[in-house]
Amino acid sequence: MDNLNLYIESLIFSSDKSMDLKTIKAALNTHFQTKFKDKQLLEAIEGIKEKFKDDSHSFELVEIAGGYQFMTKGTYYPLISQHLRLESKKKLSKAALETLAIISYKQPVTKTGIESIRGVNCDYSVQKLLDKELVEISGRAEGPGRPLLYSTTTKFLNHFGLKDLGELPKLKEFETEENTIGLREEE
Repeated sequence: MDNLNLYIESLIFSSDKSMDLKTIKAALNTHFQTKFKDKQLLEAIEGIKEKFKDDSHSFELVEIAGGYQFMTKGTYYPLISQHLRLESKKKLSKAALETLAIISYKQPVTKTGIESIRGVNCDYSVQKLLDKELVEISGRAEGPGRPLLYSTTTKFLNHFGLKDLGELPKLKEFETEENTIGLREEE
């Protein structure tokens, strides 16, 4: 089909979140009243990726959260980051970020599990994360009272630019400085 790349490009561009192959295929099949093969669509997507690798474009097509989305290239991150900081009125608090980190690494996890790691009540932080749709209730744990289980959402993956949870930094990648109390930098 002529211009298949352009049709796919327009679909992905129009979406505010990543668009998976199944959704792209359904839209094209319905519009053209035909059956596209996955291989044909994946080849077109690869063509779009190649097209936007060129330095004359400030954005590229990336695979993210199980689908495809246009993203600004890394070169332009400082400018975009500054703009978003100025525009963002609803930042996550330190407590909410800590809670989100625990959920992302321990999911599915109960509120009690989160609180045992943080050492403080996390009702407010969990509610804020639910409101922002970064986490969701993913079921109930076995055990007394059958407490709710919390997991991250695809919006979480989109927000942090992750293809899947496997792209989270490994815990061993975080350096911890032990016994730093009382140490002073020499002048």
